[in-house]
Amino acid sequence: MVQDQLGTMTTSPSESIFICTEPNPNRMPPEPLTKPAAEPISQRLVSLDALRGFDMFWIVGAEELVKGLEKITSGGLIGIIAEQLHHKAWEGFHFEDLIFPLFVFIAGVSLVFSLEKMLRQSGRRATVLRVIQRSALLFFLGILCYGGFSTTFQNLRLLGVLQRIALCYLFSSLLFCYLKPRVLVGVFVALLVGYWALLSFVPVPGHGAGNFAEGANFANYIDQQFLPLHRYDGDHDPEGILSTLPAIASCLLGVFAGLLLKNPNLSDRQKVIRLIIGGLACLAAGWAWHLNFPVIKKIWTSSFVLVAGGYSCLLLAAFYQIIDVWKFRKWAMPFVWIGVNPITIYFGGRFIDFEALAKLFVGGPVAAAVGDYAELVLALTTLGFGFWFMRFLYQRKIFLRI
Repeated sequence: MVQDQLGTMTTSPSESIFICTEPNPNRMPPEPLTKPAAEPISQRLVSLDALRGFDMFWIVGAEELVKGLEKITSGGLIGIIAEQLHHKAWEGFHFEDLIFPLFVFIAGVSLVFSLEKMLRQSGRRATVLRVIQRSALLFFLGILCYGGFSTTFQNLRLLGVLQRIALCYLFSSLLFCYLKPRVLVGVFVALLVGYWALLSFVPVPGHGAGNFAEGANFANYIDQQFLPLHRYDGDHDPEGILSTLPAIASCLLGVFAGLLLKNPNLSDRQKVIRLIIGGLACLAAGWAWHLNFPVIKKIWTSSFVLVAGGYSCLLLAAFYQIIDVWKFRKWAMPFVWIGVNPITIYFGGRFIDFEALAKLFVGGPVAAAVGDYAELVLALTTLGFGFWFMRFLYQRKIFLRI
């Protein structure tokens, strides 16, 4: 099995070595030759698995669900929800725009748990090598996800969703391995301010400086000049070269949240309060910055980092309080099934056609009978089969990890 940076890692006590002797019921057990160092009790953040699964649910199932909702409504609450499940064309923020940065944020939280353990047990050199290996494999999977080498070389997409996650994980992990938290905060600020300065003051030929319109901004210009092969939006890419810098800042926000959750000097209540305060502060700063540097997902503006990071912190606080503090977990188990196996669900649809399977049950006469609700019923049934499959893997402890 492969182990991936998106999976939540656990901590476990050190193993002890005992002298083996013949059994003697009248003698006390021998003392261990090496005593385990004081370490945290093994604990898995179920809330982080659930939040990752919640995020993956929208990645793999939102599109068809939106179509089904739009088919049966032209307004009201459902219409508002359906609208939120569409990306903003350019400026602004919908719920759908949170899905990707939330995943990057979660990757940052997770790497704190995995790398601290790895650094302690294997040392920095081995940890760095492992980080590079994981990142390279995830980057390669990203290339395969967009068609790989099944098409012409010119249609190969070098940068995409998984590639961005790989790069964010790589650079955030290296920074985490070498820098102290206070210095990481400085890097975070430098990334956001530096990106704002580049897009605000570096002139783009034919458009000047400070132009944030699509195709006229400096991030798109860099893609036009230096990003080879296929670009998702014609001559530029929403996961382009320059916008990777603020995306790394999104991952670092997750690192800060992970460090907060691992802090043994804070109570659960203090952790939740600080996550809420941090989330609200990011939202306030992000929307204030929006007046000068618009919130735009497709070029991952600094204001977008703060707004998406603010919502991510609030969601993490809510999931942590409900699931890990109050122990209300049953409702979240379907998300946990997905969250511990994100790579499987992401690629699963390419090998198992859940929609075709669902049509065997709710297609044809059933679809005709439900009329306008046919698309919604099909979407829900498809999601149901997906959940069943992930539960099947979870119960049998089958996990695909990098």
